[in-house]
Amino acid sequence: MPNKRRADRNRTLTVTPDEVEALSARLLRPDDLATGSVPADSLIHGDFLQAAALLPDGIADLIIVDPPYNLSKNFNGTSFTARSEKEYERYLHSWFPLVCRKLKPTGSLYLCGDWRCSSALQRVMAEHLTVLNRITWQREKGRGAKSNWKNSMEDIWFGVNDERHYYFDVESVKLKRRVLAPYKDAGRPKDWQETAEGKFRITHPSNFWDDISVPFWSMPENTDHPTQKPEKLYAKLVLASSREGDLVLDPFMGSGTACVVAKKLGRRYIGFEIDETYCLWAAKRLALAAHDTRIQGYADGIFWERNTQPPLQH
Repeated sequence: MPNKRRADRNRTLTVTPDEVEALSARLLRPDDLATGSVPADSLIHGDFLQAAALLPDGIADLIIVDPPYNLSKNFNGTSFTARSEKEYERYLHSWFPLVCRKLKPTGSLYLCGDWRCSSALQRVMAEHLTVLNRITWQREKGRGAKSNWKNSMEDIWFGVNDERHYYFDVESVKLKRRVLAPYKDAGRPKDWQETAEGKFRITHPSNFWDDISVPFWSMPENTDHPTQKPEKLYAKLVLASSREGDLVLDPFMGSGTACVVAKKLGRRYIGFEIDETYCLWAAKRLALAAHDTRIQGYADGIFWERNTQPPLQH
């Protein structure tokens, strides 16, 4: 992909020609792997569907899946074409059972989509896992619509192998919300606290998330991937549904957000991606994460509301 001319303040991650060789050396190819012995902390340049047999079944504590939505989209020269709902559902059936086989009996899986494909995602997930919830998160970025409501939401379906035995740490994903009406009881703050940044309340998370910022040009996590997920979004999934040292699997990793977040939060990771450019971006992001584990909107064990925490500075 040719480098674009960017403004001086644009912090979008790029890979220069002189970085390609070193970053490429960090990638594994399916031919490098022996069946049943894929090492943790691996970026694999290859098709998950063709290489899945190399992974033992039941290897992953957490799987995050961000497949192509039912939209016509170009992924660096590889096109995905929108299709009927039935055809899209058949597409999901062609690979989702294989992904589920890599999940531990006590594992959790999150499956991303938008309104066009969300119902198909739920139906397919329900055939193989127990569906526990649907998370809806607000994309505040995007163009308006003249003849329809602006599409500013996406869904993430949450499923597990065994609804009686799975890991979920609600304390790790609480949200710090600004208090606009600071009630007091006997002259003392009621369910809020005064801080140097203002008055805040620590709240339990719901299944509607309006605190996410989609990566854009001034954020160091941003890449040119057309559907990149925010690190903060995946940090919630990783913290809630895995322990330190657990293995996170992403079969369609794109620019590597799930793997980067796993590394930053002390988890192991395996990611598959068919596009070499995206793999190189992921490899560079992981190299940077070895020295900088900060996540935009997450600090001191708390998730902040959008635009309430100062942006990351380097």
